[in-house]
Amino acid sequence: MSGEAGRSARDSMVEMTEIVLPEDSNPRGAIFGGRVMALVDKCAAIAAHRHARSDVTTVSFDSVEFRHTVRVGTILILHGRLNAAFGSSMEIEVEVLAEDPNTGARTRTTHALVTMVALGPDGRPAKVPPLLALDDEDRRRAREAAGRRARRLAER
Repeated sequence: MSGEAGRSARDSMVEMTEIVLPEDSNPRGAIFGGRVMALVDKCAAIAAHRHARSDVTTVSFDSVEFRHTVRVGTILILHGRLNAAFGSSMEIEVEVLAEDPNTGARTRTTHALVTMVALGPDGRPAKVPPLLALDDEDRRRAREAAGRRARRLAER
């Protein structure tokens, strides 16, 4: 993996769709936060796996913000993309939208930053290809992710 030239964020973008069912919700008909986090984790893992082309594991949820309640019957749309790659770790940003199935109206409900690590065949961290910055937005995301990583490492 380490000899690869790199991949862009577009190469590993993920879009997932899920409907909120009664078993996903509390007695008031709102989705469990843990269920949303499980979907975010899955979305982040797919993006990381696409980038690394190896097994990955979750290291941390650096930030999760639940902005709006989501009710049974709502369609969830998750968008995942890499912000940065650092040696064996990757920061993935996941946005969750709730879509009203009757109107199509969409509301941002959750935002999360997830750190994943690539694993080699021996189960140990493995080097990932660099993330290619194709435009100013990619460079901004990578810069901000590097700042968050530096803060995380300083807190250890």
